[in-house]
Amino acid sequence: MQKMTHIDADGNARMVDVGGKEITERVAIAEGHIELSEDAFRAVVERTAKKGDVLAIAQLAGIMGAKRTADLIPLCHPLPLSGINLELRTDPGKVVARATVRTVGRTGVEMEALTAVSVALLTVYDMLKAEDRAMVIGAVRLLEKDGGRSGHWVREQG
Repeated sequence: MQKMTHIDADGNARMVDVGGKEITERVAIAEGHIELSEDAFRAVVERTAKKGDVLAIAQLAGIMGAKRTADLIPLCHPLPLSGINLELRTDPGKVVARATVRTVGRTGVEMEALTAVSVALLTVYDMLKAEDRAMVIGAVRLLEKDGGRSGHWVREQG
């Protein structure tokens, strides 16, 4: 039977002690998208949404979300992030968010990259809900991670 890393011998939740792990440069890349109606998409592209510049606000929100990941995910370590790059782009009928997060530390930044994408997409929803309440957030996923004992990992296409 596999030992649970975040549960102690008495069944209590615990944050894993990473103090003995090697300090390495770590990076994670995550991506996701939100599908929009024609009107909502046009409001993004033309920058006419009632609440303001959707992409600019979502970008800031995603960066802030990455910085607050440990406050949102109960057993996630607070990390000193050395870089957060959040790109938002429009594809026909949707906004795509891609986050690259970096640190030098003892644990990875996958959760921070996924949080950045999720918060950015939720912000797009919030900014456009007056135009389109049927938006769908989807395919939030880790694309790549590097550093630490498990090394480099890239999602297979398909």
